[in-house]
Amino acid sequence: MEQSRKNIFLTVIAVIITVIFLFPVYWMVKTSLTPITGLFQTPPEFGLMNSTFTAYVDNFINNQDMLHYIGNSFIVAIGTMVMSLLFAVPGAYALARLDIRGKSILLILLLAIQMLPGITMAMPLFIMFSKLQLVDSYLGLILADMIHALPFAVLILRPSFLALPKGLEEAAAIDGCNKFTAFTRIILPLVVPGMMTVAVFCFLFGWGDFIFALTLTTENSVRPLTLGLYRFIGQYGTEWNNLMAVATIAAMPIIIIFVALQRYVVGGIVAGSMKD
Repeated sequence: MEQSRKNIFLTVIAVIITVIFLFPVYWMVKTSLTPITGLFQTPPEFGLMNSTFTAYVDNFINNQDMLHYIGNSFIVAIGTMVMSLLFAVPGAYALARLDIRGKSILLILLLAIQMLPGITMAMPLFIMFSKLQLVDSYLGLILADMIHALPFAVLILRPSFLALPKGLEEAAAIDGCNKFTAFTRIILPLVVPGMMTVAVFCFLFGWGDFIFALTLTTENSVRPLTLGLYRFIGQYGTEWNNLMAVATIAAMPIIIIFVALQRYVVGGIVAGSMKD
């Protein structure tokens, strides 16, 4: 009986915490469905009465500029994810399985890069990319986003490689595999959860970037959705219903990815937490 009461109490607490965390999401959707005349009424209306889809129609049907921004965000986010994985997987494997001098220093440098705010690197990158003609290009945005995504990916993947038995490569060598074949056919399939976790978070690094997008782009042709949202914030006010409508659509890919890949993300985070 006592255990049952405890479970009910914990369930109620969990529901309350969930509601508190989800309320901003509900308010975002509610604001996107509220006419501009009803946004500032007192007291505020918490229901969905008098809802309208005008903001969605205006921004995604009548004017399709936001669809172009969304396409740019997908290009940058997917590019950041693919290139980060391409470099992070062999890097993390080398730091975990190979005897490299100065390994601890490299790990400290990776952690230090994670601590640097993006704003401190925006201007140096702009100067360097201007000379390399990478301003106003997808490649420039992808490389800039990789500054934070790549060290994070290496640090997350390394424990996954460390958790694998050390005799796997030796057993593969006995069966006739060289190092590259053992890495691609034996090691990589065992760290798929960690790779999925890294892929999701690297995608989010590219999808949600604002600082580098603001600094390294001057043309709308390559600007991502984060700068598209900024269009609704003006000197004399903010178009809250349009802003929240676009923000709701912008949040959908993130929600879908986490719901669809939740099992892999959780598995990847805990993978490597214990080492044989």
